[in-house]
Amino acid sequence: MLTIAEWLASLGLSEYAQRFAENYVDASVLRNLTDQDLTEIGVPLGHRRKMLGAIAELNGRALEPGEGATKPAPRDEAERRHLTVIFCELAGSAALSSRLDPEDMWGVIASYHACIGDIIGRHHGMIARYMDECVLAYFGYPRAQEDDAEQAVRAALTLVDAMANLQTDADAVLQARIGIATGTVIVSELLIDETPAEQAVIGETPNLAARLQALAEPGTVLICPSTRRLTGEHFDYHDLGTLALKGWAEPVQVWQVLRTAGFRDFRRYPLDRTNLAGAAHYHCGARAAASGTAAHHCQIRIHSALAELSAYDDDLAHASRSPRRRGIGRVRCRRR
Repeated sequence: MLTIAEWLASLGLSEYAQRFAENYVDASVLRNLTDQDLTEIGVPLGHRRKMLGAIAELNGRALEPGEGATKPAPRDEAERRHLTVIFCELAGSAALSSRLDPEDMWGVIASYHACIGDIIGRHHGMIARYMDECVLAYFGYPRAQEDDAEQAVRAALTLVDAMANLQTDADAVLQARIGIATGTVIVSELLIDETPAEQAVIGETPNLAARLQALAEPGTVLICPSTRRLTGEHFDYHDLGTLALKGWAEPVQVWQVLRTAGFRDFRRYPLDRTNLAGAAHYHCGARAAASGTAAHHCQIRIHSALAELSAYDDDLAHASRSPRRRGIGRVRCRRR
């Protein structure tokens, strides 16, 4: 049975979940909503048309428990994909539900779903499943981008901050705890009544993200080695060492992501091709973000830096082969 938050997320309209919750619109009344109803709760014309069209298509079947339910049938096609998975839980939800009226708790969950749906969408991810206080999200499906892992971590940090400032009637500071894992999975689409309903992901990556989430303290983000390798120097980390995870034969190296990285002085490190390339990418990326410089201009600077490193390597090689004339190697290195 779909919730309102799930239904809105499937339409790409998660920003209205809070508004629906404030007006006590749930699955039982959704099929009866009219254009006037949506106007009264502040939904603009284009989005009203989209919602009304979806309501007409649903015809109540997906929202009514036990009505025409059929067993999901997997599609024949499945894709092998490299995916970054976020598993997020609303920390302390059990304690909240024990002291809040069910209707108030429903409003908290709806606000939480709307918040995470908006943040994941802005960072080019996809909500795979809402499970009350838990949410599963994918980065790299259906569209893969080279910075999926980085975007997933940025989304997680943004969500941690947003949850602390989320306004609800719960009279409590909300916190999320998040696990992120990256790896190769098999993705297939489940069908209900011949209609695409959900993506099934097979592989250890979602399980690893869930295990990391279970280890995380409220307000923290934990990542696996693959995610750490892909996100590089874009963030500051705290190495938690190798931790035993249920279902894993060997301990897994785990890092806590602390924050987005600030300025890094690469001159502190020995100059080699890896460090200079990293410095070039980092500083060009920072300049592009700050000034709106086009990406191809940054690439030109990177290639220029790498060309300079090649010339530096050539000078070192030449100096090592030349007769030992006092100071010549040092002068060339210093000039470079």
